[in-house]
Amino acid sequence: MRHKPRTSHKVRTSGKARTSRKARTIVAATAALGLAAGLSGCGGGTDAESGGVSLTVVATNYGDSVHKNSEGYWDRVTLAFGAEHPGIDVDVEVYDPDEVDEKVAELVERGEAPDIVQTDSYSEYAAQDLLYSADEVLSVPVQASFVQSLANAGEMDRAQYGLPFTASTRLLYYNKDLFERAGLEPPKTWDELLADARALKAQGVKYPIAVPLGPEEAEAETLMWLLAGDGGYTDSTNRYDMASPANVATLTWLKEKLIGEGLTGPVAPGELNRSEAVDAFLTGDAAMVNGPLSLIRQIEDSSDSVPYGTVPLPSRDGKETPTMGTADWVVAFRNDEHRTAIGQFLDFLYADKYVTEQAAQYELLPVTTSAADAMRADKGHRSLWKGLDTLQNLRLYPVAETNWSEVAAAIRKRIGKAVTPEGNPQEVLESIAREAK
Repeated sequence: MRHKPRTSHKVRTSGKARTSRKARTIVAATAALGLAAGLSGCGGGTDAESGGVSLTVVATNYGDSVHKNSEGYWDRVTLAFGAEHPGIDVDVEVYDPDEVDEKVAELVERGEAPDIVQTDSYSEYAAQDLLYSADEVLSVPVQASFVQSLANAGEMDRAQYGLPFTASTRLLYYNKDLFERAGLEPPKTWDELLADARALKAQGVKYPIAVPLGPEEAEAETLMWLLAGDGGYTDSTNRYDMASPANVATLTWLKEKLIGEGLTGPVAPGELNRSEAVDAFLTGDAAMVNGPLSLIRQIEDSSDSVPYGTVPLPSRDGKETPTMGTADWVVAFRNDEHRTAIGQFLDFLYADKYVTEQAAQYELLPVTTSAADAMRADKGHRSLWKGLDTLQNLRLYPVAETNWSEVAAAIRKRIGKAVTPEGNPQEVLESIAREAK
């Protein structure tokens, strides 16, 4: 059996986030042993007999102007993997979020699909039968380690194609100084939220609560409120249910109460984007805003250093409701010659060490139960504890629906009109429901 004399494990950042990094090389004197040992529970594959494998990975950059981009993370993973599996090359290209999907589509169109892609969706390629299911590439322990709510969200037709890579949740952030000045406690029901907003307005707060339903990311803000009102984008069978009575009642309450009483600030919610709402919170102009866990990092990096607390968005009656969550996914494209190597790399990627590192660096939630338990027990991750408490009860976007991107676009375009003085929540929701069919 002949093996390649050298293997390289390379991470390259492409697009707007591009930086230069020399590829490192690892001598593959024991390539056969490295490939033969520790095979995942994924069945056969011819790559182990081929004398060396080159895996291609396309990944998403999570960095910004302050924090490192994701190149370093992938570099550490691939170099450590290469030390244990010297017969497998791993070449990672890291792209900015707005570039990943286009790049992958180009490669698939050319018949050059990457072996592994890490991005925010999976349904399009799963529907075309281009992806391995989780049980075809992962070992049983790794597949069983995923947080159940995330594993369920990665399923299509009862098979899991989306492997959760990162997760986040949305919480209600409140300004502790403004609340203390008004003699308030964080709300637990909609009645308390309304009373707090009224008191904050009386104190002269510009945005008692910012409600960004503008075109930037209205689908997230909307889902938070719908879930808090015992509704959501889907019903108990995970089918679209946009214009449900619960959803209509929620938007009607927002329109008539918070927005109708002028408690959401000087900018109409349908014209207010999330970034603007967050800026208002960072500068002390907004007393409350819904935001992702990454807002913690923005607050820490901000020169304004707003004192903040977080709570789940209150439900109508104070009872526990699902929390809005988001996730990014890893998918494995079918390539029988590489199937075993893909499984080995993915098993390695989901070790607690790397799951925890990715979550901690970018204020995200871990996707495995063991990593979540470890972070919950570590005071060094205290800022994520509220988010960790929501993991088992997350409700994500209906990403298994192949038309979700079109439905999300309709929500961004129309939902703000539902809560204007002349708006009709039911008509708007019904128009979005027609897009979902």
